Amino acid sequence: MKAFPLAHAPVILDVAGLQLSPADRRRLAHPLVGGVIHFARNWHNRAQLAALNAEIKAIRPDLLICVDHEGGRVQRFRTDGFTHLPPMRALGELWMQDALKATAAAAACGYVLGAELRACGVDLSFTPVLDLEWGESTVIGDRAFHRDPRVVALLARSLMHGLLMAGMANCGKHFPGHGFVRADSHTDIPVDRRSLKAILADDAAPYGWLTPGLASVMPAHVVYPRVDARPAGFSPRWLNDILRGQLGFTGAIFSDDLSMAGARLVDGREVSHAEAAVVALNAGCDLVLLCNQSVDGGSAVDGLLDGLDAARGQGTWQPHAACEARRQALLPLSAPLDWDDLMTQPAYLAALDQLP
Repeated sequence: MKAFPLAHAPVILDVAGLQLSPADRRRLAHPLVGGVIHFARNWHNRAQLAALNAEIKAIRPDLLICVDHEGGRVQRFRTDGFTHLPPMRALGELWMQDALKATAAAAACGYVLGAELRACGVDLSFTPVLDLEWGESTVIGDRAFHRDPRVVALLARSLMHGLLMAGMANCGKHFPGHGFVRADSHTDIPVDRRSLKAILADDAAPYGWLTPGLASVMPAHVVYPRVDARPAGFSPRWLNDILRGQLGFTGAIFSDDLSMAGARLVDGREVSHAEAAVVALNAGCDLVLLCNQSVDGGSAVDGLLDGLDAARGQGTWQPHAACEARRQALLPLSAPLDWDDLMTQPAYLAALDQLP
């Protein structure tokens, strides 16, 4: 297998369909591209998904293949044998009845989730959600485990253990917390006016408790004006001073989707995808996501890559070897089980029995 010693490949992009187009292939070979995020439009069945992922790895075996696959309403692949996983709230509700049963169920969810994805060639799922269930956020809602940060941390740790058993890393999101605000950062710019002390005591607490087991973190496109005027994903204060400095996090930091409304207004002005990427990377992100932009020709993706390349040439952004090392650390170290072998594996069958 050929190695690709890159200075820093920070861009995670998507591909348009069920197989790679010439434009997809060209973009995936770009030295600034570090991975792919899949969506439901990239799914027909297991054989097709595995073939698509093999196509991607044939271009660059170091590319990180990702998906948002949490369970509940955020599960991209639901047919052809994929287990329908419960929303994380179901694990929190089970906790209120039987805490030990809930932690076992959370580990089972993580293992089933990770093993099934890996059997189809996916490297990483952006899970677990560490947001608290305040009863306000429609975009979070039943994706959250619980209102109590202690319960969230313990259930998330169990789910992360299940992922690890499947050979998959994890991604805690959305730092420092998206559950308190009602607005959806896909379409608005949510504002959380609580103090730093209040946020650290509640929403951000699981991040400190779960370090160093957290492999990666995704910050929220939420503004916390009593801490910083910028959304967390563009804030050195949140990412470097608090997440890395105060909470001791050492893994990779992903931006959330740069095409979301919450990512397009920085310092009071609307910015391009490339400008948003430069701000996020300079603030402390290792990787930046641009989602659902490869369709209709993908001009936005090309604009991001060209703009980031120009920024590198102009010296407004510089690649970092440490960021690249953190990206590559998310790649699985073990070979996945074949799907048919997985279906008969005792640990997998036992995990299915423990799902809520």
